[in-house]
Amino acid sequence: MGVHHFEPQKYHSTIGQHEAVLGIRSGDSVVTSTVNARGIGKNLHRAALGVNPMTGPLYIEEAEPGDTLAVCFDHLMPNRNMGWTYSVLSHQVIDPETFVELPPRDLVIWDLDSSKRTVRLAKPTAGLGEFKQEMVPFLGCFGVAPAIKVSISTASSGEYGGNMEYRKFDQGTTAYFPVSESGALLFIGDGHALQGDGEIAGTGIETSFDVQFTVTVIKGKSIKWPPGEDKDYIFTIGNMKPLEDAIKHATSEMVRWLNEDYGLDNMEASTLLGQCVEYDLGNIYNPAYTIVCKIRKSVITENSKKA
Repeated sequence: MGVHHFEPQKYHSTIGQHEAVLGIRSGDSVVTSTVNARGIGKNLHRAALGVNPMTGPLYIEEAEPGDTLAVCFDHLMPNRNMGWTYSVLSHQVIDPETFVELPPRDLVIWDLDSSKRTVRLAKPTAGLGEFKQEMVPFLGCFGVAPAIKVSISTASSGEYGGNMEYRKFDQGTTAYFPVSESGALLFIGDGHALQGDGEIAGTGIETSFDVQFTVTVIKGKSIKWPPGEDKDYIFTIGNMKPLEDAIKHATSEMVRWLNEDYGLDNMEASTLLGQCVEYDLGNIYNPAYTIVCKIRKSVITENSKKA
């Protein structure tokens, strides 16, 4: 199992049919970097144009259509001491009369301290003061080439992943993707130092990242939507608009997971989910909304005889 150190030279604001920049194998790890949502990198110069420029794509030798690609995030951390957010909430979450009264959208600048794992307002306000919070780094946008054989804007998301903005895609989490193209063609980017559920201000704290991840190809394992897991939860994702369709996709994929990997029939899965399911809002700002259906691993292991 190898470790590849890769320094990006170009970036893409679409996910799909681009020439691979690095070939790796299942079990390999990659150490690399990403630029922020406006294409600014560690050295503070603009390295790319477009929305959410992605590092990649990476070609994974064993990955073929019908397989599943697992991506474990081993290390995620901002590589500079500044980030930014928008200053007002999105119209998707505010009554029209309230939105009209909000000030024009501007940028809020944040000081980042990776050694102390904190974020803080660079310019204190009268009501919030310095507003210091714990840093929770995660990647907002990443995925593999979609099945429809075209390149899709990194502003959106779908079955292939994309701009999901789910803040639990953090260090230690494993994401899974359906492979639709030989080599999978993996893209990563859009680092956030902190963000609440839904990305309701239109951004997390946007900054460039140093990242390390490990890929594993699961041969012959077919999935439809991109699930994930951490030490406490398994979760499934639906990326779609309207919101109820995203919920349907996420929940249906969870039922399939409980069927196939935990041996529960539909009635048993329904009983388990009906009383124990939790939902997170990944993104309600971008063209496709993201809903996360999750369940604690302990609930399954303590109550399923087949787990």
